[in-house]
Amino acid sequence: MKYAICNETFEGWEHARVCARVAELGYSGLELAPFTLGPLIADVTPARRVELRSQAEAAGVQIIGLHWLLAKTNGFHLTSPDRDVQRRTGGYLADLARAAADLGGNLLVLGSPLQRNLPDGCSHPTGEEWAADTLSHCLGALEESRVTLCLEPLTPAETNFLNTAAEAVALIRRLAHPFVRLHLDVKAMSAEVDPAPEVIRANARDIHHFHANDPNRRGPGFGDTDFRPIFRALQEIHYTGWVSVEVFDYSPDPDTIARESIRYMRECE
Repeated sequence: MKYAICNETFEGWEHARVCARVAELGYSGLELAPFTLGPLIADVTPARRVELRSQAEAAGVQIIGLHWLLAKTNGFHLTSPDRDVQRRTGGYLADLARAAADLGGNLLVLGSPLQRNLPDGCSHPTGEEWAADTLSHCLGALEESRVTLCLEPLTPAETNFLNTAAEAVALIRRLAHPFVRLHLDVKAMSAEVDPAPEVIRANARDIHHFHANDPNRRGPGFGDTDFRPIFRALQEIHYTGWVSVEVFDYSPDPDTIARESIRYMRECE
């Protein structure tokens, strides 16, 4: 397995320090949340992108891409009926793809539950149509930058759009683009009808990225979820992508989260 971890776990740490510590603990990848870099991705200058990438590479870590793409932004929305909002949102995703490539990464994870909620009275098929229209504005940039956009199903407690892997795959099929794939997250899969290993097997052809966490919002091994059958399923489908630790509860501290998560995952593997 290739292990990565998300940088917002280390709130308040300098980027170079994060890179050095995660490498020391055994991670070879780092996934960045854009809001940790600046209010908007355009605020991260070309010089700063070079610096961030260089610091990671000096520590022996690859910046694998970006997630929380639309979090803490205004004016962007995936399922808006407004054509201007669709163009702006798709254009911003294109900017994020180019930034990911500048940083040395090749993926974007589209979660951002608040920025994809369906408007009142909007049906799921209509929302899917509007989402496809929005994403059409970033497809060229994905291909040019060789960055894959990974659609992330999330639970109904977080959003009312794309709650299952099947719904995300339906949108992927609609877009029919080689740089739009599926992301799976252990916490989110806890809301699926089928167990996580079965969801993994059923979507083997589409999975491109994977988040490791527990439904209790903590890291792998910090809850009741047994990761052994999950990792067995990933091995069975010959998954070669990243397994990236993403948590939402930052207790007891970043170092413990990072250290114990990778220790547990290695035991399971």
